Amino acid sequence: MTKKYQIAVLDDYQNVALQMADWSALDGNAEITVFNHHLGAATQVVHKLQGFDIVCIMRERTRFPREVLEQLDDLQLLITSGARNAAIDLQAASDHGIMVCGTASPGHAASELTWGLILALSRKIVAEDNAMRQGLWQTTIGRDLRGQTLGIIGLGRHGANVAAFAKVFGMRVIAWSENLTRERCDELGVEWVDKQTLMTDSDIITIHLKMGTRYRGLIDRQFLSQMKSTAYLINTSRGPIINEADLISALNNGRIAGAGLDVYAQEPLAENHPLRAIPNSVLTSHVGFVTEQTYRVFYGETVDVIQAWLRDDPINILN
Repeated sequence: MTKKYQIAVLDDYQNVALQMADWSALDGNAEITVFNHHLGAATQVVHKLQGFDIVCIMRERTRFPREVLEQLDDLQLLITSGARNAAIDLQAASDHGIMVCGTASPGHAASELTWGLILALSRKIVAEDNAMRQGLWQTTIGRDLRGQTLGIIGLGRHGANVAAFAKVFGMRVIAWSENLTRERCDELGVEWVDKQTLMTDSDIITIHLKMGTRYRGLIDRQFLSQMKSTAYLINTSRGPIINEADLISALNNGRIAGAGLDVYAQEPLAENHPLRAIPNSVLTSHVGFVTEQTYRVFYGETVDVIQAWLRDDPINILN
């Protein structure tokens, strides 16, 4: 009798995973269990995933450190959406005979959300929407983007997309990161500046860095103190790049004008987290990549990876 592999699909918050791809290709070979809610702490992850041969994860919503992987005796294949995932200990997976594979990742969705946050803050869209629903009319004054300076931290794929949009709006675009070169800036028609200039000259600062220890807590009290009091801070990259306690203090004290955040140090964000109570912010729930087009790529290629693995011809191997 052919073995039926047990497949777990994690963190399907919108309950759409099975609609975004043709999982019927696995009929007869697998039984699929979808988890719509975050499993929580490592002990719960280990408990809930006992008996699963294949686990499919969405970005970095659930961590798979060594202490989790070494307790999942049945796990043979771990698939992440995207081509990299800092939440997986790849060496530990290899040590325990677990293959880790990835998928492609469209590169535009988070860049688009960045501009949604910028516009929401600059034109007070949330406040005006709320006022309209209360029967009010024209309660705020917005800010033009034309002629303003956009400071981009990190000029990779997402940062480059954001820079291109900024030029359409008629903004001056400057950029900095530790390894950013003048040649890269010239290639994109962006002005290379040092960190100090980016902090002091930018009307809006937006973060587009890959997470690493050198950037953890980059945006701290000192950084925020150098920004214009009228400036906005945008983060659609990774939460730990910002020291949240320092940002909360800066927002509450009017040190900066506002923040647009899609990512947080701990996710999901706690229901009583102080950021939720700060009025001069626009908050979204790490939805930078949560679009139908992106999900269809993620889940569609997840099925492709499983099929290839079942044929003993694995693809997109990360470890």
